[in-house]
Amino acid sequence: MADIIVDTKGMACPMPIVKAKKALDSLQSGQTMEVLSTDKGSLNDFSAWVKQTKNELISHEEENGVYKFLVRKS
Repeated sequence: MADIIVDTKGMACPMPIVKAKKALDSLQSGQTMEVLSTDKGSLNDFSAWVKQTKNELISHEEENGVYKFLVRKS
């Protein structure tokens, strides 16, 4: 279970990343965040953002048009 859930459904790029970054900043190292998004570009965006920020993308899945990303803060 994630420490925090960020619901960005219905938001277009770059808002999901902006909201996720703000939420991640509030977490301690090792805590996890789940991000929910309906933006089709979010998979590429999140993969790139997580690499760039050196955090860890634990998992991602897509269910009924909703993308779920689990990120661990480094």
